[in-house]
Formats: sequence, structure tokens, C-alpha cells
Amino acid sequence: MYVPVFNAITDDDARALVREVGSAELVTVGPDGFPLATLLPVLWHDDRLVAHMARGNPQWRSIEPGMPGLAIVEGPQAYVSPSWYASKTEHGRVVPTWNYSAVHLRGRVTVHDDPDWLRDLLTRLTDAHEAHRAQPWAVTDAPEAFVTKQLRAIVGIELVVERVEGKAKLSQNRSDADRAGVVAGLRQDGGSGTAAVADAMVAARS
Repeated sequence: MYVPVFNAITDDDARALVREVGSAELVTVGPDGFPLATLLPVLWHDDRLVAHMARGNPQWRSIEPGMPGLAIVEGPQAYVSPSWYASKTEHGRVVPTWNYSAVHLRGRVTVHDDPDWLRDLLTRLTDAHEAHRAQPWAVTDAPEAFVTKQLRAIVGIELVVERVEGKAKLSQNRSDADRAGVVAGLRQDGGSGTAAVADAMVAARS
């Protein structure tokens, strides 16, 4: 990932983005030398990113123990119109761009097929996503025979994180007036994605 100094984010911010998004595109190389990718729900704790994949997905079968992998986490993103820049009326030397936040995690991948490992992972994933609910659902709410059957339909994925690259491209290289114009333009455009980018831009300046 190309990360200019003014777009770099801290490890804490990278972890916060991964936690907020909750999923990652796992990219590995298949037996034919071409990349394979699957979007997976993930948890990142210490230096481990863990997930699960459908057993029917052929990607996991091509993963040798310790194979290099890349997990891509994408935050909110939006098109930025040059018409929003205050500097457009000053000199006109402006072009469109794309604002976004993303984290790339690189490391070695291992596949887990142990039922206890998988049950623990599913429990932690479920607890993380259900915690805010008034009546959170738990894995133990489902019949044990059903859960056991479901566990046989997945495999676990573990990426030992060796390198973290985090980027928040939020018009940091523009003037205050230009940034204010982009925030206003994004909010006027509407939509959850554009509003989230506008919020991230405001937070980045606070």
C-alpha cells in the first residue's frame, strides 16, 4: 500500500477500523499462481487475525502452513468532486479524487480444522457482534447437534500479522477551506458511505 506520511494512521487507529468494519478480504496465491480472495468476518487480537471460511470454498485447500497472505480491510470511501474545493474559484487547478480509509495486514496463514478452535472462534465472533444488543444471541442458544453440524461446514483461518499498513486519505493535504467544502459536499450528496467519510474527515481534524 502506498502511504504518504500525512495519510498514515496509528496502530491503534488501524485496530479500531478493523474492529468497526469487522471483515477482511483474505488474499492468497492459488496453485496456478493467480491470487484468490474471500471476504471473511474477522477478529484481530495481539498479532493474530482469525476468521472462518466455508469448507466448500477451494481457497483454503491451496493454503500451505505458513503461506504468505494479505488481509484487506476497507473503511468508508467516497468520490470527491473538484467543484467542492474553495480553490476551484481561485485558480481552477483542481481534479477529482477518492477519499477512503483502509488497513492491509500481511503475514503467514494457517488453516485450522479443530472443532474446539472453531467453536471458540465462533463464540468470540458472535459475542463481539451481539454485545450491543438488548438480548444478545449466543452460540449456546442453538441446539448442540446443530452447532456441531455447522462446525463441520467451516474451517478456521489464522493470519499471524507481521506488517500493518494503515491509510486514511481524507483530504489532509488540502487547505482548511477546501476540506470544509468537501465535508459539506459529501453531506449534501447523502448516503451512508459519503456521510461516514465526512465524519472521518471531521474527526481527523479534531
